[in-house]
Amino acid sequence: MADSSPSRPAETPDRSPRTLGSRQLAALLPDPAEVRPAYRHLARAISALITDGRIALHVRLPAERELATALGTSRPTVTAAYDLLRESGYAHSRRGSGTWTALPEGTAPSGVTRVLAPPDTAIDLARAAPGLPEHVLREALLRAAPELAAHAHTPGYHPYGLPALRAAVAERFTRRGLATVPEQVLVTSGAQHALTLVLGLLSRPGDRVMVESPSYPNALEALRRAGLRPVSVPVTDEGWDIEITASTLRQVVPRLAYLIPDFHNPTGALMPAEGRVRVLEAARRSGTWLVIDETLAGLALDVPAPQPFACHAGPGGAGRVITIGSMSKSYWAGLRVGWLRAPARLVTELAGQRIATDLGGSVLDQLLALTLLDRAAEVLPPRMEQLRVQRAALTAALTEHLPRWSWRVPPGGLSLWADLGAPVAPELAERALDHGVRIESGACFAADPGLFDRRLRIPYTAPPTTLREAVRRLAAALADGRAPAPATRRPRWMA
Repeated sequence: MADSSPSRPAETPDRSPRTLGSRQLAALLPDPAEVRPAYRHLARAISALITDGRIALHVRLPAERELATALGTSRPTVTAAYDLLRESGYAHSRRGSGTWTALPEGTAPSGVTRVLAPPDTAIDLARAAPGLPEHVLREALLRAAPELAAHAHTPGYHPYGLPALRAAVAERFTRRGLATVPEQVLVTSGAQHALTLVLGLLSRPGDRVMVESPSYPNALEALRRAGLRPVSVPVTDEGWDIEITASTLRQVVPRLAYLIPDFHNPTGALMPAEGRVRVLEAARRSGTWLVIDETLAGLALDVPAPQPFACHAGPGGAGRVITIGSMSKSYWAGLRVGWLRAPARLVTELAGQRIATDLGGSVLDQLLALTLLDRAAEVLPPRMEQLRVQRAALTAALTEHLPRWSWRVPPGGLSLWADLGAPVAPELAERALDHGVRIESGACFAADPGLFDRRLRIPYTAPPTTLREAVRRLAAALADGRAPAPATRRPRWMA
């Protein structure tokens, strides 16, 4: 059985560096013989793959001869392309160790937008989190009131979470195929709180953590604040390259890996079952703790709801898988109720760490969460249908007003990951505020600065009329060639 102890293993020496295979790179590139000069065409294509996050940073490119063979072109063509990449800052060389991907000096994250005055006039597309219908909240409050009164004569401290809510979350996991007991559940103040607790217990500054790029910005910020070293693997419109993900686990041996395999934020991709099996096996071999963010797993719009990631580990194979989730996306972020599922011993240690800063969540919020979970069969279907209608309204508006943009309709989740066709997203995000739309550039989702400047995450959590108006304003902002007003920097956070 896999060891579930959080104790740290002996330090592992660095393994061989990450290398992009010649066939892998060739599959991503156009035929260099189609455009002249071929080396410039090849260099532009590789740099575009880097800035769009399809090739990770700090990865060794194939040897010149190997790539030339894979592309069916001459070695001097590849040599000249690599030279141009180095000159433009998209690659650098280490004596005796090859050519590595990079970004030009001075490249910085984009997408810090201005505060619009008055703020309530802007359509907010920066946060992908739906509201809760008023009648649903009122009914939940009425049902929770007697239970709340029963708790009024108790201290109200529950570091592990209300026992009834822990049992309900455990039963939810069991019903989805992952046998769980309440002792394996810790109730937290949202999924972000759960992640922060895990980072505090299982890592220390300088540890490597494998992350996807793009990924959830607040999770990436938590890693940075913990002093961890992110090692990114790309997630594209087609999803994960499981070979790259598995080889990164094997070569880098990260302490943790933070993944969003269910309707990935922001791309909407869903990792297939066979990919999950390979990632679990690679993580088992490297001794890496997998932190699986299931926040969006309950929002399957076009496919069956996915099983928990740990189900694919086989009997006794989930000892180093921590699953985090919350009420935020499926129900309401205002409750600030989340949870994590982990080995019981780890849950005990995490609860002990929590007490240092937080003696337990709100009893009222947890009772409301319990009531909503009990009513899932009547609350969620209307919400899912509403999301389908809003998604259709958004895609229709984009087709009408911004036909040159491209996107894939995700099978679930809350947003589209739109490709604008040109690196204009940071400027458009700034200009959009002048037109009454608050949205963040794709650069905010990058694990490494300077990527995704041709991307926008566009949530479909607003009513159809609001989404249509937002797209109309984005189209007007794109057509408006004026420079945006000077930006006022603010703390950037997104749901």
